[in-house]
Amino acid sequence: MKLNVALCFAGFFGALAAVFTLLSFGTDYWLLASESCHPNPDPGDVGGVTVERGDVVVQEGTPRITLYHEGFFWKCSFEGNADDDHLMWKLWFTNQPHSKECTHAYLFPFPVSHQTHNATEYDSAIIYRGFWSIFMLIGVAAVLLGGLFIICAAPFASHRLYKAGGSLFLASGLFLLCVVVMYVLWVQVLDVVDLYIVHQRSTVCPDFKLSFHYGLSFMFAPVGIFFCLLAGLLFLLIGRTIQIHCH
Repeated sequence: MKLNVALCFAGFFGALAAVFTLLSFGTDYWLLASESCHPNPDPGDVGGVTVERGDVVVQEGTPRITLYHEGFFWKCSFEGNADDDHLMWKLWFTNQPHSKECTHAYLFPFPVSHQTHNATEYDSAIIYRGFWSIFMLIGVAAVLLGGLFIICAAPFASHRLYKAGGSLFLASGLFLLCVVVMYVLWVQVLDVVDLYIVHQRSTVCPDFKLSFHYGLSFMFAPVGIFFCLLAGLLFLLIGRTIQIHCH
């Protein structure tokens, strides 16, 4: 009876692990970023006209802002008005603007490009992103294969299949943990974002501003990791218990 309860919980946790892992893998919202430029005109010269004390300067036009979101498959961007109250909602699956441009993100992490980084940094970014993508694929494949082994093992047919499935769930959790840590290091620790900001301020706009935060795809990953590790440990325990009973 206790073994049936343990198997029920392990199967439930395994299913949640697979769902959250696939959501994290398949949705392109690991990172949300916005960049804007609000140039400050020369207070003494606007449009070739000398401004004297007491004059009122009216600036025309609405400030523009560029929004980005990226994940495993795609890196997308589009422009909008900074005064749009619903601009952030346009980052999600609905209300996508027609002007949105998407490129493959397998080996080109935000914000590295040929224009903003030198050849060495660009090649290093590709290598780093390559390992990140490989770890992601291994983690997804492991959780799916582990689920297949568990299905084949039911009901208590082979302790080896339960152990193999549990080991795969644990391996998936560890690889996905590496994926999350690598992504945090990329955004928060390494200086790629700072170099991008410095380049944009020196070549595009002195008042260039960049802000970013993690998206839902990133949030799904730790949840999937937790359930992967929990389900893996339970399946290993079930396999061990079945082996002891058989002997």
